[in-house]
Amino acid sequence: MASHRAVLIALTALAPVTWGTTYAVTTEFLPADRPLFTGLMRALPAGLLLLALARVLPRGAWWWKATVLGALNIGVFFPLLFLSAYRLPGGMAAAVGSIAPLCVVGLSALLLGQRPTVRTLLAGVVAACGVSLVVLKAAGALDPLGVLAALTSIASMSTGTVLTQRWGRPEGVGPLALAGWQLTAGGLLIAPLALLIEGAPPALDAPAVGGYLYLALVNTAVAYWLWFRGIGRLTATQVTFLGPLSPLTAAVVGWAALGEALTPWQLVGMALAFGATMAGQLAPAPRRKALEQKKPERKEPERKASRRCDTMEPVECRY
Repeated sequence: MASHRAVLIALTALAPVTWGTTYAVTTEFLPADRPLFTGLMRALPAGLLLLALARVLPRGAWWWKATVLGALNIGVFFPLLFLSAYRLPGGMAAAVGSIAPLCVVGLSALLLGQRPTVRTLLAGVVAACGVSLVVLKAAGALDPLGVLAALTSIASMSTGTVLTQRWGRPEGVGPLALAGWQLTAGGLLIAPLALLIEGAPPALDAPAVGGYLYLALVNTAVAYWLWFRGIGRLTATQVTFLGPLSPLTAAVVGWAALGEALTPWQLVGMALAFGATMAGQLAPAPRRKALEQKKPERKEPERKASRRCDTMEPVECRY
């Protein structure tokens, strides 16, 4: 059972690890200053592909639920994510997401009734501090609009993560269909904004085409299927504590592929963030009172005494 849970966590963790490459791909291969078009190209093709594979459409209330989740997880999140990626260094843009665990912990208490433990809050603070150390060297290059976009995108994604777990999935619907619904809804929300604000699509060269294919297939279709699969089987807190793996991956990619140096303090921050991520996966210990309430009470057999036990008559008395 423990090994199965470890595999599930590892597969879910592949999603934020993959997302950590978004910033390098965006800045190195994609057209500049097109966050809406980039979000559209990432979401809609992936959503339509997953819908074709799942062959399941929403029913009843799930039409508006899928739209709300698609707006939070995709329609708002993607454009703001790419806006922050264009205006901030890769590691810094991803590092703002370090507050996501604390956001989800608070929203889980509000919407799911999950009371945060001291260990969870401490792990969230350590994760935020660790990731902040990773980007300490770029503190002087902060762009206010980029930071605001990153913060808003994290708030939107955190809300969508908690609502996804609260609403669950319709009976007989798997994570493939759920991801397809949200990606398609989010992409359709982005499309008119991209046309009105950014105009016609830009001319694409070979690197840009390759970058968009990677974002749509690996970075989105596969990653979001794994992510929503994890949300359905893990707690919202466990899933969101995998989020710091995204900025850590961005920092490693920046160091390995873009020639960005890593200072000793950044390495310390990476260790802290990774440790907090691991701590966030530990299942909370059951409370003693809860265990006592669950223990079935032992019922002693009823004892029936004969009214004539105190007499001299030969009557069998059973106690």
